[in-house]
Amino acid sequence: MDAQRALLDELMGSARNLTEEERRGYKEVMWDDKEVCGFYMVRFCPHDLFVNTRSDLGPCPRIHDQKLKESFEKSPRHDAFVPKFEAELAQFCEKLVMDLDRRVRRGRERLSQEVEPAPPSPLSAEKAEQLSVLEEKIKNLLEQVEALGEAGKVDEAEALMRKVDLLNSEKTALTQQTQNDKVLMLAQEKKMALCEICGSFLVANDAAERVQSHVTGKQHVGYGMVRNFISEHKEAKEKEMAEERLAWEKEAEERRKQREEYERRKRSNSSEKDRYRDREQDRDRDRYRERNRDRERSRRGGRDEVRGMDWRSRNGRDGGRDRFRGRSRSRSPARHGHRRSSRSPVRS
Repeated sequence: MDAQRALLDELMGSARNLTEEERRGYKEVMWDDKEVCGFYMVRFCPHDLFVNTRSDLGPCPRIHDQKLKESFEKSPRHDAFVPKFEAELAQFCEKLVMDLDRRVRRGRERLSQEVEPAPPSPLSAEKAEQLSVLEEKIKNLLEQVEALGEAGKVDEAEALMRKVDLLNSEKTALTQQTQNDKVLMLAQEKKMALCEICGSFLVANDAAERVQSHVTGKQHVGYGMVRNFISEHKEAKEKEMAEERLAWEKEAEERRKQREEYERRKRSNSSEKDRYRDREQDRDRDRYRERNRDRERSRRGGRDEVRGMDWRSRNGRDGGRDRFRGRSRSRSPARHGHRRSSRSPVRS
C-alpha cells in the first residue's frame, strides 16, 4: 500500500485527494521547509534506526519523503545546506552517544563490583530434621565422653570422640550448600560481558550464532552507524579546520612578504631620495661655487678692463700733450719768427 501510495503521489501529486476548496489553501511541501527532516535528507534519521528495540526513539516528528530527498539532491543549493544538516545531525547523535556512554559506564561498574555474600538459603524440612538429629546425637555423645573421662575410661572416651567428629562432618556437609550456591552465582556473574558499542549485556564465550545475532541486530547496527558518523564528521571538521589554518598561515605569510617588500621598497626609495638629495645638494654646491667663480672672474675682468681703460686714457692724455707740445714746439719758431720779423722794422 505504501508503494502504491508513493507511486500515485509521484504521478498525481500529494494533493490528489483534496477538494477544490482545500486546494486553494494547500501549500506544497518543499525540501527546505521546517516540517521536513534534514537528517533524512543528508544521511539517516536516528528515529528509524532503533524501531522495536530497547532504544526506540519513537516516530520522527518531521516528514520523511524520498521524492523530497531526490529534489534536495538535485537542487543547486544542495552543497550549501549539507553542512548545516550534517552539523544538526552530529549534535543529535552526540547527545545519543553521551546517554549511551553513561549506561555503559554504569554497566562496567556493575560488572567490576564484588558481589556481596548472599544470605544463607533456607534448608528444606528434611535437611533441617537431619541437622537437628545430628546435633542431638553430638550433644549426647559429648556428655558421655565427659562422663567417661571423669571415670578414667580414656579409650572409650576417644572412641566416642571419633564418632562425634564423623557427625560434625555430616553437619558441615549439610550446611555447605549455601556457600556452594554463592560460588555458583559468582561464577555466573563473572561470565557476563558488556558490549561497548550499544551497551548491551552479553554472555561471555556464548555461542557464535547468538553473538552474530547480536552484532547484526538493530540496536548494535544503529549505534554503530551513529558512532561512525560522529567520527567521520569530527575528522571532516578537523580536516576543514586544518585547511583553514593552512590557508590563514599562507595568507599571513603572503602579507608578511608583502609587508617586507613594502618596507624594502620604502627603504630603497628613502635611500634613493637621500642619494638624489645628496646629488642635488652637490649640484647646488657646484653651481654656487661656479657662480662664485664666475663672479670672481667677472670682478677680476672688470678690474683689468678698468685698469686698461685708465692706462689708455692716461696714455692718451699724455700722448696728446706730448703731441701738442711737439706741435707747439715745431710751430712756435716760425710763429715767433714771424712775430720777430714783424717787430723788426720797428726796431730799425
